[in-house]
Amino acid sequence: MSLPFLSSTPVETALRGFAAAHPNLVAVHEDPLFATSVRRCTRRQVGLVSGGGSGHEPLHAGFLGVGMLDAAVPGAVFASPHNTQIHAASRAVAGPGGVLHIVKNYTGDVINFAIAAERLSAEGVEVATVLVDDDVATGGDDTETGRRGTGATVVVEKILGAAADAGLSLDELAALGADVAEHSRSVAVAARAQTDFHTGDDTFDLDPGHLEYGVGIHGERAAASIERPGFDALVAKMVDEVLEQVPGDGGLLLFVNGLGATTQLELLNVYAAASDRLSGAGETVDARLVGNYVAALDMTGFSITLTRLRPEWLPYWEAPSITPSFPASLADSGAAPETLVRRSVPDAEPAAATAESTGGPADRARPRLQDDVVRRFAELVEEHYEELTRLDRVSGDGDFGDNLRGGLREALQLMNHGQPGLAAAERAFLDGVGGTSGPLLGLLFKWLDRAHRDHDADGAAAWARGTAEGCAAIQRVGGAQPGDRTIVDVLHPAAEALRSGFAEGARTAADAAQATADLEARRGRASYVAGRGAGEPDAGATGVALLFRAAADVHA
Repeated sequence: MSLPFLSSTPVETALRGFAAAHPNLVAVHEDPLFATSVRRCTRRQVGLVSGGGSGHEPLHAGFLGVGMLDAAVPGAVFASPHNTQIHAASRAVAGPGGVLHIVKNYTGDVINFAIAAERLSAEGVEVATVLVDDDVATGGDDTETGRRGTGATVVVEKILGAAADAGLSLDELAALGADVAEHSRSVAVAARAQTDFHTGDDTFDLDPGHLEYGVGIHGERAAASIERPGFDALVAKMVDEVLEQVPGDGGLLLFVNGLGATTQLELLNVYAAASDRLSGAGETVDARLVGNYVAALDMTGFSITLTRLRPEWLPYWEAPSITPSFPASLADSGAAPETLVRRSVPDAEPAAATAESTGGPADRARPRLQDDVVRRFAELVEEHYEELTRLDRVSGDGDFGDNLRGGLREALQLMNHGQPGLAAAERAFLDGVGGTSGPLLGLLFKWLDRAHRDHDADGAAAWARGTAEGCAAIQRVGGAQPGDRTIVDVLHPAAEALRSGFAEGARTAADAAQATADLEARRGRASYVAGRGAGEPDAGATGVALLFRAAADVHA
């Protein structure tokens, strides 16, 4: 199977097509890329912004509109949106009471929304965040990342959208969203992987008669495959596991979600079996939703979400909404509320050309050595691209090689237009590369560039200082510690080793990257598939180690 009907810019083109298909509901902004609702309830004081990787449609753009979201921010397929997109979208739709971010608990999403929130707060925009973390398959104590955000995101967005239209404040919405997320749990299963639209092949293979139990919406494999049970036994297992872990008491919201290629006939069979199982357990289903709402491209599978409803939440769930994709049958009559205004979305402000972001005045002498390091780094990444992609597919979704190569190609273009190497790399990764790797590497290059500029030096001491400060910034944003199987496991020892010179820094970085093969992932996507990457080094650690090899090659 393949996906032959994609343009060269599939996400941008799809979003333009989506807005063109729903011109009375959705507007698209292309630089940076995000979409907004064209109407809003006048009682709403707080803008609601959500987003994430593409390939999950209709999440999130399909829920733009009255009663749900104000802005949706798409990343590349299965990669988080960039902080610059989130910042611009939030500025465009922030109300007098501020802006609320609804974030799925994936590392890249968390980091990019956190960076955007810091920027908004510095500009005087009040901002709060609701983290959705409902996936019981990733809820063990052996990971610091916690449960992934999956199907419950739709529940949170619908309830918060209605509450925002009722005039709740930012603090009230944040508290409500956290409560809904805490009382929601999900699990997903797949019988076939999604199609890799680069190759047309299935992303992973399953043995005959087996299922992946506990898959993620980015197409991640589960921690283990299971022999395929009978239909009733499978649904019973899923319902029982979610029911056991969802906290609280009272009535339930039952959401049966397809992962892209599962038919409505199949999903309704799942719903019937799940509803019967809950009834047999003495549970009452007070609200419901069935359909493909949070896809993993064309994965054949489904998820079951349960939310324990407080009595005051049900009116929010059943409140009228006007969106492209949320079912109107859940609304009273589908009639539009009277208190609507047409939104005028301002153009996003262009990035300021500051000395920090561009490397200084145009007539500043370009540091030849740092230019050479970036060029050498780009060469090494091209040489190791296939291996970096393979390593990321073992324990992630396989996009790291593309992100790293794409960012460096953009940096080389910026260098050709006069920007020094480290500043060009900072701008390329911090402002242009999605996923987790982009902003984190952007922070590293930011502090490397600052160390070189502050001390007017290009030696190992400046690299040691910049690496240490960049590592600290990455830890502040992402929370990783040494031993968590991330790039921190390379940066931390490399910063110290660089004090003894470039060759020692490169050797230490390479050894540290290889040593991640023996670590258990506790941060990042690799933590969601514990055990699948055993014996293989972390892709991010391997990639960033090449930077220090490049520095050693140039300074030899």
